[in-house]
Amino acid sequence: MSQTEILRENAYAKLNLSLDVLAKRDDGYHDLCMIMQSVEHHDDVSILLNREGRYRAQSDRRYLPCDERNIALRAAKLFLERTGHGDLGASVRLRKRVPVCAGLGGGSSDAAAVLRALNRAFDRPLTLSELEALGLELGSDVPYCIAGGTMLAQGRGEVLTPLTPMPETLVVICKPDFPISTPDLFRRIDARSSRCRPDTDGICKALEQGDVRAVSQRMYNVFEDVLEHRAGDITAIKSTLLGAGADGSVMSGTGSAVFGLFSNRESAENALHILRSQYRETYLTRTIGRLDV
Repeated sequence: MSQTEILRENAYAKLNLSLDVLAKRDDGYHDLCMIMQSVEHHDDVSILLNREGRYRAQSDRRYLPCDERNIALRAAKLFLERTGHGDLGASVRLRKRVPVCAGLGGGSSDAAAVLRALNRAFDRPLTLSELEALGLELGSDVPYCIAGGTMLAQGRGEVLTPLTPMPETLVVICKPDFPISTPDLFRRIDARSSRCRPDTDGICKALEQGDVRAVSQRMYNVFEDVLEHRAGDITAIKSTLLGAGADGSVMSGTGSAVFGLFSNRESAENALHILRSQYRETYLTRTIGRLDV
């Protein structure tokens, strides 16, 4: 590829239709069981390679690091080194639309987009499974974000099983103006002796039947059971989504973003209008299928 060619890739947000924490592992991570879904809402990722071995990130969000602490930049370096192009460098530019610290996989999706774009540019030297293994070195959500779609994710999130694709569905996502501490949530989960669990099998069967309403009514995230800080905001957003006509609503990942699934566009647009008057980071989007790798 030409040194002056700019690679462009969309980095799509992910949702957790369900999230269960099974046990803490010896390596300090937790075994998870999640049903993940990609949506059209995305960041814009641009990559320009150079022959000087320089790495630099740029973003329209001032608080994001522009050195090798940036996960998208680390993804570029990791790919180039592992595929025999360690003499090259890369500049990665991010136009952010996916809220950060929201449970939507924003950083992981940026890293996955870099891996996808570079793999395609160099005539696919890595298989999907090899890209996913590379992604796991960057973060637990990166393997899923590489191909996305409708997926059962287990282990740390890297054991991926494709599910029946979810029919195209309207989604309203609302991110309140505060983060939630992921380590704190895991500590509270570990301290809790009993809890409700998602109906993972029920969601899988509903997907097989193409029944989005049944999927919506079974969505569940165990982290909602241990929320303390600003839990009322999460509940209020869910109530607004359901009151506006969502078939179901749940917090994504470790939050703080909440989403609702809608079968009616007028209802979805009404929910968008209501929530955006209170929360700036509110979006109307739709579910999408697996990505080309």
